Amino acid sequence: MGTDHIRRLRGALLALTVTGGLLLTGCGAGDHDGTSNGASRTGGSTGGLPAPAQPTGAGQGERNSDHDGEQKGDENRDIAPSASPDYLSTFALDVDTASYGYARRTLADGRMPDPSTIRPEEFVNSFRQDYERPDGNGFSVTVDGARTDDEGWSLVRVGLATRAAAGDRERPPAALTFVIDISGSMDEPGRLDLAKDSLDVMTDRLRDDDSVALVTFSDEAETVLPMTRLGGHRGRVHDAVDSLESRSSTNLGAGVSTGYDTAVEGLRKGATNRVVLISDALANTGDTDADSILERISGARREHGITLFGVGVGSDYGDALMERLADKGDGHTAYVATKDEARTVFCDQLPQNIDLTARDAKAQVAFDPETVREFRLIGYDNRKVADEDFRNDRVDGGEVGPGHTVTALYAVRTRPGSSGHLATASVRWLDPDTRAPHEKSGRLETGALGDDVWSAPARFQVAAVAGYFADALRSGDERWTQLPDRPSLSRLADHADTLAGTTEDKAVRELADAVETAARSRD
Repeated sequence: MGTDHIRRLRGALLALTVTGGLLLTGCGAGDHDGTSNGASRTGGSTGGLPAPAQPTGAGQGERNSDHDGEQKGDENRDIAPSASPDYLSTFALDVDTASYGYARRTLADGRMPDPSTIRPEEFVNSFRQDYERPDGNGFSVTVDGARTDDEGWSLVRVGLATRAAAGDRERPPAALTFVIDISGSMDEPGRLDLAKDSLDVMTDRLRDDDSVALVTFSDEAETVLPMTRLGGHRGRVHDAVDSLESRSSTNLGAGVSTGYDTAVEGLRKGATNRVVLISDALANTGDTDADSILERISGARREHGITLFGVGVGSDYGDALMERLADKGDGHTAYVATKDEARTVFCDQLPQNIDLTARDAKAQVAFDPETVREFRLIGYDNRKVADEDFRNDRVDGGEVGPGHTVTALYAVRTRPGSSGHLATASVRWLDPDTRAPHEKSGRLETGALGDDVWSAPARFQVAAVAGYFADALRSGDERWTQLPDRPSLSRLADHADTLAGTTEDKAVRELADAVETAARSRD
């Protein structure tokens, strides 16, 4: 069979797959136009292939040595060549940042972080990006990339952004149940004292039509303050916060269960109902298993849409348990070590997270086997979703609010001399009110790859530094191999220092300081 005939056949199959995908998503996906609102580097429309028509086979599997390290899948899946199952990457969106915050705290204390606590996506998502934002609910999609000095390898950035956060007066009212750890370990400076100071400041900044409840736990859990409307009752909240004192052991399971019971009892229709857990997550009494804890309150989570926001504190911190709780609770995590960080989380980020623009959001990136030899998603190890579940709306994704950006970095190895389509990135989400599904896509061509990572736009470089930094910190964990062309920590510190001056961004300066500290520790 001649080459031209093969190409025509592939084109026909591709057209059929796109048509099938549009038919499958046309009902209920009212604003899916196959184009991106993001600033792609393709130089033209960012429209292109949506995610492949719903497949029927297995999801991402182990690497197949017979296919240049491509991901193994079911050969019988009805997918066009450019969306082969070996070339799909699917994950739930994640806006957590706790792993990066805790790593900075550990380095500042003169210790290297435990590699098992390093989640690269939480490093990358700790920094502001410059993606164009959509007008309404949903996402814009930006896909860009730049080549590295390692032959054939590039870094590709998939950027998703929600609409800008509305003014405080425009968001829905909030019903927040704070579940506060008052165990003995919380008596250390930088734990309970930080929480009390931040809650006092936040109480004065929330609106009169917002409501707050307080639950404490040590060896047992207690509802200190039932759901209370702030208008005319701020004094009651301040008194309850001021009365908090550390006690004995940590029965985190009892705290979460009582917190959800309190949230359900004080449930407000038309409001954002959320449980906010503040703890060092060093559970040592009662139920300490995240799955078991969350299973007991799964009804409240599913029936009432009550999500969990975990705020970690303390030099010794149960990172794995807090992250698991947040994932199971359809929420996310942050970590605070200073008064400024705590006030940012409680007074800036928490109000931003009160509103939701997307539920069960997932991303799927389809790499083109004509141009891509292999690829590797950097992070999202605990957020992977089976490829065939991208359009299965019964499978949990991530909850994302206004003002958020989500970035995924890929190391991509292109085929020698290849040119043309490289990848199409799609995001699927449910409307937070109607649960109607929507999708948006963006694409990248090989010709749009920048010549060098370190001459790419500044915010791309910041993401690269964060991703490489996380990769360096988890070296020694035998589950991971080093990213292609990863600079030494000393060189990475130089790049970060330059970017701190270029961006004039305090967060990037803190990143540069953290990389420098790690470089000195390793030398």
